[in-house]
Amino acid sequence: MGLTSETTVYVMAALAAVCVALLVWWWPRFARQGLLQVLGRLVALGTTQVVIIAAFACWLNSSYQFFGSWGELFGHVETAPVGVTQAGDQGGTGTVNGVAVKGALVQPAGDEQLSRVSGLPTGPAAVNGRVESVKVVGRRTGVVDPAFVYLPPQYFQKAYQRQRFPVIVALSGYPGSIFNLAQYLRVSQTAGALQKNGQMQPTVMVMIRPTIAPPRDTECVDVPGGPQTETFLAKDLPDALKSAYRVGHDASAWGVLGYSSGGSCALQLTMRDPHVYTTAAALSPDYKVKDDPTTGNLFGNGPDRTERINGHDLMWRLKHLPAPEVSVLVAESKHGERGYPQTQAFIKAVKAPMRVVSIEPEHGSHNFPTWVQEMPPALKWMNQQLTFPQDVVPRHHRKGAVVADPKPAPDPLRADGPEPTPAARTRR
Repeated sequence: MGLTSETTVYVMAALAAVCVALLVWWWPRFARQGLLQVLGRLVALGTTQVVIIAAFACWLNSSYQFFGSWGELFGHVETAPVGVTQAGDQGGTGTVNGVAVKGALVQPAGDEQLSRVSGLPTGPAAVNGRVESVKVVGRRTGVVDPAFVYLPPQYFQKAYQRQRFPVIVALSGYPGSIFNLAQYLRVSQTAGALQKNGQMQPTVMVMIRPTIAPPRDTECVDVPGGPQTETFLAKDLPDALKSAYRVGHDASAWGVLGYSSGGSCALQLTMRDPHVYTTAAALSPDYKVKDDPTTGNLFGNGPDRTERINGHDLMWRLKHLPAPEVSVLVAESKHGERGYPQTQAFIKAVKAPMRVVSIEPEHGSHNFPTWVQEMPPALKWMNQQLTFPQDVVPRHHRKGAVVADPKPAPDPLRADGPEPTPAARTRR
């Protein structure tokens, strides 16, 4: 039985019910005087409570997909190289961490989680688009991370058969999962509706978790001697997507969004790697990475520890380093979220050529209902920042080459006009 399967939840619930029934049935025996009876009462109560808590934890994990397997729950993460080639190749051999392997950087994955997501496109892909369940293999890091990829209808239409598309990478919070992005944040459903209504250009949406070494929270940091999360998200992931999908090769076509710690990662990636991502939308983010019990030591103990810490402190970067030429959106509720003062301080610290806008609901909480409300204006704003790729897939070319097409591509759907909502305000 899989950790997230409904069978596991039902079995644990039934086991909890049996424990409660047995406790009630045997309680008169335990009520007698004596050491054994006292110990029996303690064992019976303790066992029943543990089973009830375990059943509730299984239901909660099945609903929110904190851990996708029993291995992840006990800290055994899939890191073995599986079918890897150089970006751009569809087959052949390559290496990950010095081990020779065969295959592709993006490979099909099981649909167990995807089948539980409601509201996904159905029918012809050229009419409604499609969501694929895949696993992304890091050529440099050896990381194997699950992902959902939404491809818009135009991706399958003949008029766009050589056209590349802009990309938005959506990151979950911690511990989070791609299921949360698809089911609760409604990433592909929201993007599909906006694109269908002409409020957003056709865009590939990639849902992935930044927790590449569960249960550890790496906060999108390259940990000395540990998980290389920033390298995976800033180098491996773009290379893999470019090798498998018709997506833009220029950074102006790439954006990243996230909620909670995923929002923090979105800001970190855009400000630290502006040659990869030029646009970020961060819902309820933090602006500084700090060690805590879930992260462990993220920055090592060497002489460069302080430099590493400062490098992941966005306020420090804005004060001491040249501002990158990127555009970011930050969202925080005025009442109900604790990070509003920090968000205001970040907005005030931003300087040209960096640009910042904000979404500031009067009331909200650090939860999915608030983030779902903020998603449409965030995606509309990102749509206005990302450049629809002008490069196309040539008819005859060697692998990896990109050339310009003499014929103009079909005009993409594009939203124009003022800011998405009155709450989204350009600050600088």
